[in-house]
Amino acid sequence: MTSLQSEIEQRGKRIFELVDKYPESLFSKAGFYQRLMTLSMRDEQLKLQLFRFVAVLPSLHTSDEIIEHLQEYFADGHESRKVAQFLGVGIRLAGIAPWISGPILRWNVSEMARQFIAGRNPIDVMRTLRKRQAQNIGFTVDLLGEAVVSETEADEYAARYLDLLEGLARETKNWTDALENNSELFPVVNLSVKISALYSQISPDDPAETIAHLAPKLRPLLRRARELGAFINFDMESYAHKNSTLELFKTVFTEEEFKDWPHAGIVIQAYLRDSDADLRDLIEWGRARGTRFAVRLVKGAYWDYETTKSRQNGWDCPVYLQKPESDANFEMLTRLLLENESIVTSAFGSHNVRSIAHAQALAEQLGIDRSRFEFQLLYGMAGPIKRALVEMGYRVREYCPVGELLPGMSYLVRRLLENTSNEGFLRAKFSENATAEELLRDPREILRRSRNGVLQPPNATINMTTTTPKTQLGAHYENAPLTNFASPENQEKMRAALREQRNQFGRKVPLTINGEKIWTDKMFSSVNPSQPDQIVGYAAEAGIPEAERAVAAARAAFEKWGRTSFEERCQLLERAAEILERRRFELSALEVFEVGKPWAEADGDIREAIDFCTFYARQMRLIGRPRLTQNVPGEESYQHYWPRGVALVIAPWNFPMAILCGMVSAALVTGNTVIMKPSEQSVIIGAMLMEIYEEAGVPPGVLNFLNGKGSVIGAHMVDHKDVDLIAFTGSREVGLWIWESAGKTREGQRELKRVICEMGGKNAMIVDSDADLDEAIVDSIYSAFGFQGQKCSALSRLIVLEENYDRVMERLLGAAASVRVGNPEEPGIMVGPVIDEAAYRRILDYIEVGKNEATLAYQSTDLPPHGYFIPPTIFTGLKPNMQIACEEIFGPVLSVIKVRDLDEAIEVANGIDYALTGGFFSRSPANIERIKAQLEAGNVYINRPCTGAIVGRHPFGGFKMSGSGTKAGGKDYLLNFLIPRVVTENVARHGLAPEKTPEYRDEFLWPKH
Repeated sequence: MTSLQSEIEQRGKRIFELVDKYPESLFSKAGFYQRLMTLSMRDEQLKLQLFRFVAVLPSLHTSDEIIEHLQEYFADGHESRKVAQFLGVGIRLAGIAPWISGPILRWNVSEMARQFIAGRNPIDVMRTLRKRQAQNIGFTVDLLGEAVVSETEADEYAARYLDLLEGLARETKNWTDALENNSELFPVVNLSVKISALYSQISPDDPAETIAHLAPKLRPLLRRARELGAFINFDMESYAHKNSTLELFKTVFTEEEFKDWPHAGIVIQAYLRDSDADLRDLIEWGRARGTRFAVRLVKGAYWDYETTKSRQNGWDCPVYLQKPESDANFEMLTRLLLENESIVTSAFGSHNVRSIAHAQALAEQLGIDRSRFEFQLLYGMAGPIKRALVEMGYRVREYCPVGELLPGMSYLVRRLLENTSNEGFLRAKFSENATAEELLRDPREILRRSRNGVLQPPNATINMTTTTPKTQLGAHYENAPLTNFASPENQEKMRAALREQRNQFGRKVPLTINGEKIWTDKMFSSVNPSQPDQIVGYAAEAGIPEAERAVAAARAAFEKWGRTSFEERCQLLERAAEILERRRFELSALEVFEVGKPWAEADGDIREAIDFCTFYARQMRLIGRPRLTQNVPGEESYQHYWPRGVALVIAPWNFPMAILCGMVSAALVTGNTVIMKPSEQSVIIGAMLMEIYEEAGVPPGVLNFLNGKGSVIGAHMVDHKDVDLIAFTGSREVGLWIWESAGKTREGQRELKRVICEMGGKNAMIVDSDADLDEAIVDSIYSAFGFQGQKCSALSRLIVLEENYDRVMERLLGAAASVRVGNPEEPGIMVGPVIDEAAYRRILDYIEVGKNEATLAYQSTDLPPHGYFIPPTIFTGLKPNMQIACEEIFGPVLSVIKVRDLDEAIEVANGIDYALTGGFFSRSPANIERIKAQLEAGNVYINRPCTGAIVGRHPFGGFKMSGSGTKAGGKDYLLNFLIPRVVTENVARHGLAPEKTPEYRDEFLWPKH
């Protein structure tokens, strides 16, 4: 055992001795809270329901609502019995007098919240702080509520921070530091600030803009704090905000006014894998600045969020997956801080006695006086540990949140999760009575003793790896990851790609027919909708002769391609996916210029194209081999699929790579030959897909590339006798014409034409009376205005129950007014230009209709002077049958419809011609189940945006006038491109038959290769 480990154990045991002098359960508040925590630790599923119920409770306004939710959350008989144990009188009264039991439940949860929330307001919190002052415990105060949806809310938070600072300074002006030694390093007044509360439009891909907006808001607060002799600490939140927070801190405190001020600090989260690099960078910055600063070292409070988010997006998880890894890193960072004590003041934020004892022992070993650092612990937790540290002569500060229960629910739930975590120190010590020896083990030794140096996860769902190779048929399908623009490296790659694409403006692209590059006498231009005088490129325009050549080439190539092994076709798609990935930033940048997509939207489009290639290759392998229909003695009967023939793919401009690539890839992998016609507005992107497939090795004639007017070559090929299949995504008008025209049999036609028709939507989102408005407002704004509302899945009708209407509208209008509108070449933009002048004029016409029909509740006025920019617009006072409430607008125009109740909401949502996407925000389990059963939409989204379908995860497509019921990115999508065929053979000879027939057999190919 090392001398340091021995000293850690000695100090740790001393802390435990002092803790045991004042015995206290983990759950210092008895009754409701203690029963809740005890029950939660016994049953993970019940814990989830309990915490969800706790989170929704403050938003319920009547006793009847409370009881209804209680019954919905715990309808299962087994759960009801358990819940009765902790709710006690509350649930027993429910059936008799809900007006009594509702208030009892609300009071219980309010009291539980006070376990962690130091006060409702600055006056209330002073009572707590005075008690702590008498116990020689200092404070840092933070305002609860970290989700602002508008700049109005952000400005209110800034004012509240300033008021709180003034009040704390006034009320504590005669207070002194508990230790006195080195008290100049530790001002009495200590305020913690969350930057997310000060700006509603923080964008991880644009830290410079974030800093430019936040620095002016922070300077008055910092200036006043310096005048008052107070300390300001920048809290750290989710990983997406980390880099912006660090850069903001360094930028502001390098300014002339603040560079010599030592009373500023920032948080480092030890559970982050890059925390070591961040801390070293801060220390280097601090030395260059030449003035002391502080670091609060914590483990981190967003573990559940970070692991879930990274798995959803396919990112490397930014946090350590096992607690001993975070603990070991905490100790390493503790050493780094103490070894640089000459420039940085350390605050160790932990309830883990091992971590605390390690800091004490290491400081002693390095000769650092205990008065030159402090320990910080959360209000309402680990009281005995705080008392023990005070008794040992250390400086202790309590993190004290202030605010009302509703905005504090996310904080409360994080504390509940922390207290009931399977790996939590407090649970182990105070609830499970683990021994001192167990609790003081060296985390590095724990890791060394585990298999391969890494602990196996207690819950397999948090394991980010897969043991099955992705190429195996039984492997779990993994989507390509989104680009994480929080990474400075990715930001620079995107900027470089934009510069390169700008240098290629004016390029010219030919037609491609039968592998030949064809130029014609006519060229048409594709322009940048942000600056229409900029020509992104020129494309050769096909006419009827070129269309005929393309059909003939595809028909000739079909004979061989249709009999090519499905494995060869799958490999073609996978090579295309690899090229798409390699050219990802280049293609994203091209989309920014050619169709006006913001960075993340453009990247998402390329990601979706990659996914279509890999997913359809995977699905073709699953259906490519003939499969036995039934196992019958003496007979072999196999079903398999043949391609249909020549496929005409007509794609839109709004997802210019993804939709085009998806339909083309599906047609190719199933053995069809293809004529692809991109939209005129996105023809350069279409040409890039042709390049990619040529590089991947597509044979001549198998894929042909035609640019031209839909009314000319599109109409001609739809009617062509040698076109067997039409895959179309676009407007309702064109889609219905194709559907009708394809139903007519032409002279010489060999096949009934198959039409895959995906059209538009007039999508509705319903906001229930108990909805989480922090989520509902943000997601509604994004769904309606992201990419200018130019998605077939975009939110067009927001249906709000009258009980919640005023609250929703107040926050919705404020959020809309805060949306960033501008050139999407700049990062962080949500609303860019609409696609062209025709769209621009059509949408403005609809806005005029809306002004006549309804009430214009909001319209943006801050628009760029050039380009096809439409102001985000919101109408209220609509009736469901009004024109702007029924017709697809395809722009940033949102209609808000007020309804009495959920019955009317569903009636309004379903009462139109379309059925593409629909959404619902609610925390009522019963209402959620009802929406799942009754909302008429091909894709129904609950408590999330109604856009952003992911291949394989959200097969996409609608019905009614939104489409023919196909599901792009779904397991059965490829069947639309295939003809099923059954081959039956009598294999009995003179009564003899094979005992067993294999379930699968090789393809029916001739001649065999």
